[in-house]
Amino acid sequence: MNERKLPAIGRRQFVGTALASTVLTLGGSSVFSAVAAKRKRPNILFILTDDLGWGDIGIYGKTYQTPNLDQLAREGTRFTNAYAAQTVCTPTRIGFFTGRYPARLPVGLQEPLAGGETVGLPPEHPTIASLLKANGYQTALVGKWHTGFLPDYGPLKSGFDEFFGNYSGAIDYFTHKDGSGKLDFYEGEVPVEKPGYATDLYTERAVEFLKRPRNQPFYLSLHYNAPHWPWEGPNDEELSRTFYNSNAFTAGGSKETYAAILKSLDDGVGKVLQALKESGQADNTIVIFVSDNGGERYSDIGPFQGRKGGLYEGGIRVPTLIRWPGVIQPNQVNSQVLITFDLTATILTATGTSPDPNYPLDGRNLLPVLLGKKPVSPRTLFWRYKSNIAGRPSGTLQAAVRSGDWKYLRQGEKEYLFNLASDEGEQTDLKDNNPRVFQQLRDRFEEWNGQVLPYPA
Repeated sequence: MNERKLPAIGRRQFVGTALASTVLTLGGSSVFSAVAAKRKRPNILFILTDDLGWGDIGIYGKTYQTPNLDQLAREGTRFTNAYAAQTVCTPTRIGFFTGRYPARLPVGLQEPLAGGETVGLPPEHPTIASLLKANGYQTALVGKWHTGFLPDYGPLKSGFDEFFGNYSGAIDYFTHKDGSGKLDFYEGEVPVEKPGYATDLYTERAVEFLKRPRNQPFYLSLHYNAPHWPWEGPNDEELSRTFYNSNAFTAGGSKETYAAILKSLDDGVGKVLQALKESGQADNTIVIFVSDNGGERYSDIGPFQGRKGGLYEGGIRVPTLIRWPGVIQPNQVNSQVLITFDLTATILTATGTSPDPNYPLDGRNLLPVLLGKKPVSPRTLFWRYKSNIAGRPSGTLQAAVRSGDWKYLRQGEKEYLFNLASDEGEQTDLKDNNPRVFQQLRDRFEEWNGQVLPYPA
């Protein structure tokens, strides 16, 4: 295969601007002119799922039925080249909250937080929540946090006005206990006993939040723990008190059980979107739906290989949907390559919120592409992964770079070069046929790797 010219890579700093400035920058369309004239900033509903595979949404895959998410996709833009910032929970969330590569912070090196660590998202570090709050937004997190434990870390210390959910990486859907058997269900910083299926409880709280009267815009982060293990559908409460008390991670389950978990998730999203509509706020709300990493044991990975915990496409390529009625055209399929923290930059720009100049964003504002003002363009993105157990790195170092259609992958001592345009399943190693491209991407990874924090010894 002939070598292809790589796109130039350079440092970019994206600064959020007022909506009126955005109108001018993007060409002053009548839609944006109307929005700017009203001087009404959009609300934000950010829905994050846990371990949802690329094909677990019906419109992406062929295995499961998700009619509400399919409808959301038809009402906005569906991305086909969207990536998680990492292949496990904690660092991806750090990437979204900060708008930066996770490895810029010590907590981002926890892959993931396993419990007992004394590191977390520093309260003094600006987050999307603290920046929006300072710009007049009401902020709330419902669901999974997983970026640091009390008493030093938590949503209320990082810009959220309120929190209802779990602090750890996984809870039982019915008992709401973490892997150590401790209750992990909180109202703010106070543990609460509340019966019910976690997905339903998070949906109910989100609906209640959306229906409140308010005189300021809102940012709601709805972080479902579904479809993360344990594999418990809404009718599996007995399993939560028996089987899952004595079986290891990823044990149990079936395709049928996983389908039930996804149905509950999809039903929940449907109820939340209906509540948004009934509250009269849907037309002025940006809805974003995404997963924190690739799928697990029962996921539909689509045409890819690999899954959560690896840097093959199946571990980092994720379904991503964006809807903004009257601004983003419906029923669009977009091939722009993006990563989790691009969503941060996009939200800040859309809401006229400036990032902290002391913490420059790594993300890129997607609005020009979403609005058709700029064409889809190549990206150069980086990943590095070395699984974390009880705060100590272990296992095999993995590295990846996507630059245009090319992807460099390292797994321990083994290195590969793939062309994703013709081989999205990463079956054919092209490094011997394209030594220059291979070396360039390898060098680019090392350059980036020298700019982020090293793993602790």
